[in-house]
Amino acid sequence: MNYNIMFVAALILTFGITVIFSRKLIPILKSHKMGQTILDIGPRWHKSKEGTPTMGGISFIFAIVICGLIGCVYLGITDGIRRTLPLVFTLALGLAGGLIGCVDDMAKLKKKQNEGLTASQKFILQLVAAALYLLGMSLVCDLGTELYIPFADVSIDFGFFYYVVAILLLTGVINSVNLTDGIDGLASSVTLIVGVFFTAAGYLTGMAEPDGVLLLLGALMIGGCAGFLVYNFYPARVFMGDTGSLFLGGLVVGGAFMMNNPLLVIIFGIVYIIETASVILQVLYFKLTHGKRLFKMSPIHHHFEKCGWSEIKIVVVAMIVTAAAAVLSLVFGMRNV
Repeated sequence: MNYNIMFVAALILTFGITVIFSRKLIPILKSHKMGQTILDIGPRWHKSKEGTPTMGGISFIFAIVICGLIGCVYLGITDGIRRTLPLVFTLALGLAGGLIGCVDDMAKLKKKQNEGLTASQKFILQLVAAALYLLGMSLVCDLGTELYIPFADVSIDFGFFYYVVAILLLTGVINSVNLTDGIDGLASSVTLIVGVFFTAAGYLTGMAEPDGVLLLLGALMIGGCAGFLVYNFYPARVFMGDTGSLFLGGLVVGGAFMMNNPLLVIIFGIVYIIETASVILQVLYFKLTHGKRLFKMSPIHHHFEKCGWSEIKIVVVAMIVTAAAAVLSLVFGMRNV
């Protein structure tokens, strides 16, 4: 089959639906007063963004899921249903994250503050979603318990401990993407580059022909994120909210499991990892030094803002770093198949 036509069609369709849906959704969100509340502890200049509609991620979630299911049916007819199941499970993981994020966003709006579900509530729900994802991938997609170590080019069978590592990786990356969504266009821009990575990986990992499901995932992510950036790039007219960022987090980490190379997400998703690490280091340093701060503010994109960087500069640098990490992953981190 011609995977190139499928890829282009999926990308254009996902982009178009996201743009059109976003245009219709923004006025609806405004009319229902679904505006973002900005915490006083955040950057003071972000106060001007208060009231910007949130939960805009619904637009690309709708587009990605609809186009993804159509693509899976097409691939299922030509390549067999079994080959599409990893993408189906990954879309389901993303939807589970999006649902958790939606509940969180709705709670924030109801309380009229930037705090919805508690951290423990979100984590428990994410653990359940991650466990169900791994169960499906293990039973139907032959996930196994071998963990490939990128760059070392070795595989180690961790047995049951594999699932412990996998669940921590799944929940950790999903939350990392959520933390990255802190300034206009950052999470969507970085995730667009990750979508390009999955596309390139789809061409490289196929033995006789490209990996159709990875190409489709890449097309969905590129189209959805690019379409959303029409309204989310600085100055943002809509925010994706936890609804969108937790959904994208599921696709990012799910894509790594689809490649049977989950640890590689630490490299091509390095920006997400740095964002989370900056928060952890800030908290630890604050406690160890009894009130001193390692960064001017965390996550680290706020530190750069306080250093005088514009939001656009931060986004561009993050995209460049992600692109470099993606190339490094493609050249040295891919699993030999």
